Amino acid sequence: MQLAYVMTAERGATDRLLTALAERLAEKGIRTAGIVQTNTECYDNKLCDMDVRVLPEGETIRISQSLGEGARGCRLNPDALERAVGLVTAALDSTPAPQVLIVNKFGKHEADGRGMRPIIGEALAMGLPVVSGVNRMNVAAFEGFAEGTATEAEPDLDALVAWVEAAVSEPA
Repeated sequence: MQLAYVMTAERGATDRLLTALAERLAEKGIRTAGIVQTNTECYDNKLCDMDVRVLPEGETIRISQSLGEGARGCRLNPDALERAVGLVTAALDSTPAPQVLIVNKFGKHEADGRGMRPIIGEALAMGLPVVSGVNRMNVAAFEGFAEGTATEAEPDLDALVAWVEAAVSEPA
């Protein structure tokens, strides 16, 4: 099982890193599935709109929702995330098959067993390497999910590309 996760300290850095990874892998002809995230700052610079792009060249889906001024709850739109999950699930069965799964974040939904978590398990069962972003709040849940099989990858584009190239060259 080939599972790597990456964490960065700067807000949005993991999203930018995984987007760059998907682009670099595409340039190298490595077929991807999954989602990468783009954040667009809002007027108040406290919150952002969150969009995910379904890989390799699928649609972009807004996964954040406005809860109104002063709201403190989770802004994730679970219906939008599940739409992205459905599209990624279909991509796993596409021809030609993807060679790697990229997941923007193992977040609260995944920690609770929802979101992209089932797809990560499905991809690993298919023998696909998986690269996922993880935030510090959910690293313990991710490690529990991975049961000691995950590798913390260096948050460096060249290092991630090298990890993926090595992983896809190994037999499943």
